[in-house]
Amino acid sequence: MKSEALIELKGPAEIGWMREAGRATAETLVVLAQAAQPGVSTGELDRIAAGELKKRKAKPAFLGYRGFPGVLCVSINSEVVHGIPDLKRKLAEGDIVSLDFGAVVRGYFGDAAITVGVGRVSEKAQTLMRVTREALEKGIDTVAAGSRIGDIGAAVQKHAEAGGYSVVRTFVGHGIGRNLHEDPAVPNFGRAGTGLRLQAGMVIAIEPMVNLGGPEVRVLEDGWTAVTEDGEWSAHFEHTVAVTPDGHEVLTRL
Repeated sequence: MKSEALIELKGPAEIGWMREAGRATAETLVVLAQAAQPGVSTGELDRIAAGELKKRKAKPAFLGYRGFPGVLCVSINSEVVHGIPDLKRKLAEGDIVSLDFGAVVRGYFGDAAITVGVGRVSEKAQTLMRVTREALEKGIDTVAAGSRIGDIGAAVQKHAEAGGYSVVRTFVGHGIGRNLHEDPAVPNFGRAGTGLRLQAGMVIAIEPMVNLGGPEVRVLEDGWTAVTEDGEWSAHFEHTVAVTPDGHEVLTRL
């Protein structure tokens, strides 16, 4: 079923399949968070993610997408998003690492991200992760039939900037369903009361990326890994959220 701006609304069965994909995604991220220890390579994390998908009879959402070579996006410290797994690159004590991951079940996608500390991390890094996670929740809290896309971005931006951080504008959230990326775009900044009106049956991925420094990013020569322009650290959290008649359901929350 199509709506304005080519939005594909999902029925109960489709949301049920996306709930399965969301659970596979969320359960795998729990395993990955525990595995992200000093000395573990980002390539090993990718292998773990692939194994967890097999256990759940799910397919990887990212592998091969526009040529991406991994099952998992692993981004460390000043890397914002889309870091490529590498068996030679090992996590170190004090790092923070973004784990962005998706699963496909019955042709429907789930997508989520967390940022975790490796071993003992600084209070500065802990606060960055906490504020980013809170900004995601602030955005999710606005989701309901009749609210607007701008409400989400405004809530995320307000919370992040109140903490003295900046919100990445180059990469935004998105619709999700039978494709990993669908309409509409879901910015992590904006003005409340503006933008597309949400409807029951829409499913969106909300994913704030919050920087210690400025919002500017650049992509490395590998064509994927995005890093902060000023070298400051970044955190990333994401959930897949369905708009329901009476509010919303987070499909990637256990």
